[in-house]
Amino acid sequence: MMNHLNEQLLKLHYILPLSWQKFQKLMTILEDFDKMLHVSPKILALHLKIKEEKAIQLLRHYKELLPKSITSYYEQENIHAIPYTSQFYPERLKQLYDAPSVLYAKGDIQLLNKSKIIAVIGSRGATSYSEEVLKMLIPPLIDEQFIIVSGLAKGADRLAHEATIGYGGKTIGVLGHGLFHHYPKENIELSKHMASEHLLVTEYPPYVGVQKWHFPARNRIISGLSEALIVTEAALKSGTLITTELALEQGKEVFAVPGNIFSEQSRGTNKLIKEGAIPVWNGFQILQELQMFSKYR
Repeated sequence: MMNHLNEQLLKLHYILPLSWQKFQKLMTILEDFDKMLHVSPKILALHLKIKEEKAIQLLRHYKELLPKSITSYYEQENIHAIPYTSQFYPERLKQLYDAPSVLYAKGDIQLLNKSKIIAVIGSRGATSYSEEVLKMLIPPLIDEQFIIVSGLAKGADRLAHEATIGYGGKTIGVLGHGLFHHYPKENIELSKHMASEHLLVTEYPPYVGVQKWHFPARNRIISGLSEALIVTEAALKSGTLITTELALEQGKEVFAVPGNIFSEQSRGTNKLIKEGAIPVWNGFQILQELQMFSKYR
C-alpha cells in the first residue's frame, strides 16, 4: 500500500512539484491519488491555486504517466526519489512548515539521517580568508564524524565541500535545480564526485533547470538538515544571511567567523555577531558550544 502511495506521489510531483503542505491540502478533496482523474479541473485549480488550463494539463499528464513506473525510471538514472512518506525521508526536514514533498538524491542517502550534520556557508565572492578559516574549522568537526552540508555554489560553498573531502570527511550538496543539470559549470567535476562518493540532494524533479528563485528556497533545506550553521564570509546584502535567518527561525545555533572590519565580505558576518551569532575561529569552539547546548536542552 505504501509503495503504491509513493509511486502516485512521485508521478504527481514529477508533473507539479508542490510542497508537502500543498499536497496535504490536495488530499482533503482526493482521499487518495487514485481519485485524481475524477476531480474536475475547476475544483483542482481552486485547491491548488493554479489556472484551470494548468489543471487540465496536469490531469492529462498524470493520466499519461499512470501506466508507467516512475520508480523504475529513477532507478535507471541512479536517482533516489525519497517522498515524504518514505522511511528514508529526514526527520529534521519534517519540522519545516513547507517541507519538500519529495527529495531527489544521488549518492549515499544514509547521510541524510545522520544526527551530526552541520552547515557551512558563505559568500559566492568568498576570498582566500574563507579557505584559510576552513583549515581551522573543518578538521575537528570531521574527527567527530560531522557531515558538512552546503549549497554547491561557487565561493564559500565550494570551498567547504572541497575542504571536507580533502580532510576525509563526508559532505552533502543541496541543489537549487534538478539532477540532470549542473550549476555552476565550474563545479561540474566536484558535483560528479559528490554524486558518486558523497551526496547531492534537491527538491526539484530531475528535468527542472536553474531558476534564480530556486536558490533562496533551497536554503531552508540546508538549514533544515543541519544541527547548526557556520558562516565564513558574507557581505551585508547576501543570500547567505537569508539562510541564517531561516536557521534562527528553526531554532538552530548560528556561528560566524569574525573578519577584517575593512573587508566587504566580512561585514555580514561581523553584523551577525553583533546581533547574537556566536563568534568562532576554530572547530573545537564549535564542538564545545554544541556540547553545551545539547546538555541544557
